[in-house]
Amino acid sequence: MSIGTQDNPLRVAIVGSGPAGFYAAGHLLKPKDRAVQVDMFDRLPTPWGLVRAGVAPDHPNIKAVSRVYEKTAAHPEFRFYGNLEFGRDLDHDDLARRYHAIVYAVGAQTDKQMGIPGEDLPGSWAATEFVAWYNAHPDYRHLEFDLSSERAVVIGNGNVAMDVTRMLSSDPDELAKTDVADHALEVLREARVKEVVVLGRRGPAQAAFTNPELLELGEMTDADVLVAADDCELDPLSAESIEGEGRITPRKNVEILRDYSAREPVGKERRIVLRFLVSPVEIIGDEKVEAIRIVRNELHREGDGSLRPRPTEQTEEIPCGLVFRSIGYRGLPLPGVPFDENRGVIPNEGGRVLASAGGEPIPGEYAVGWIKRGPTGIIGTNKKDAQESVDLVFEDLDAGRLPEPEDPDRDLLEELLSERAPEHVTYAGWEAIDRCEREKGEPHGRPRVKLCSFEELLEAARERVG
Repeated sequence: MSIGTQDNPLRVAIVGSGPAGFYAAGHLLKPKDRAVQVDMFDRLPTPWGLVRAGVAPDHPNIKAVSRVYEKTAAHPEFRFYGNLEFGRDLDHDDLARRYHAIVYAVGAQTDKQMGIPGEDLPGSWAATEFVAWYNAHPDYRHLEFDLSSERAVVIGNGNVAMDVTRMLSSDPDELAKTDVADHALEVLREARVKEVVVLGRRGPAQAAFTNPELLELGEMTDADVLVAADDCELDPLSAESIEGEGRITPRKNVEILRDYSAREPVGKERRIVLRFLVSPVEIIGDEKVEAIRIVRNELHREGDGSLRPRPTEQTEEIPCGLVFRSIGYRGLPLPGVPFDENRGVIPNEGGRVLASAGGEPIPGEYAVGWIKRGPTGIIGTNKKDAQESVDLVFEDLDAGRLPEPEDPDRDLLEELLSERAPEHVTYAGWEAIDRCEREKGEPHGRPRVKLCSFEELLEAARERVG
């Protein structure tokens, strides 16, 4: 019997409910001439991944992309199962027995470390932890951030570093109008941070932030932005690197930074200091962070043409009580699924999962998003990325390369989930959580008041659905 017909619909499991997973679901369900059923699984009771738990609270327009995902979720052949952990409640073999194809969309769930002395001192944090904490991720609700120091250092030149910098430098009364977690808002109101120093190991021409994120710093009501004019002087290699049609973003970043360097501080309550061509070499302190030692870098061209920082002998100590590293994300292995330890991704070719790096494709298994390509790009990048992988699913379907599942009955899957994870959350349960949060926010003029623990989230799902 042909796969993709009403009598034998193409059954696809998607592990992970962030942007990559939802874009993949949307592409799978779009063709009118194929019968496709998509079941999506997530460890959290809530969908949207980093749109909910990673986008800064003061960026509501970016969060609005979830409306696109809601349209996908409304498709009659789409089902969501939250509060289900892959490897605990369902494993690889469970999915292989029930689906023609499995799509992994689990993102990059941990951060990269700097590997320097003092990195584990109290007061030294991964930016990912801070972001998840102020966004009400239930795994991070318990963290305690001591913001009593007057200076914080953020290491990294990407958009997450900009988000952390803004959150530390924003007026709490402005944040109170957002969906920032209540526990975080309470701590941020008492914060004594007056200066945030942002360190980039390369120059302004190599900074990874997007133009809007960098421009936002200059529009903050409570913080002056300081950039040394010397830091905006480009060496010949950097000046050459931003020329050409495809280099608009770095060229504009340099223009913005030069504008900041020419501005006189107006005496705002806080300061944001952007520094370049410096790398941390040690975090200093006895029982907690007290300072950070940095080294001055010079750029040189590698054999592949890329510009890399090389340390000089110039070092400096910056007194501080907080350090946030924001130097990139890294994927984690899934039980029973191949993993490339060197790259921190599932080995794949264009999205087809490989048995090992450089090995043969595993029939019916695919990857999308950061676990496929590494932590690059913005939310919208995942749309094209997911299309590439879904095209391969349909290509393999047409070529007869997809395995036939032993037990594709959807009702039997529901029975299995009810037995193994009776507290799993359906999409109706998520809608109940969503309504509850919005109702809590409405009296305060906020988009929502987020529920911050598994207990609260599951209770809302139970109460509203029954």
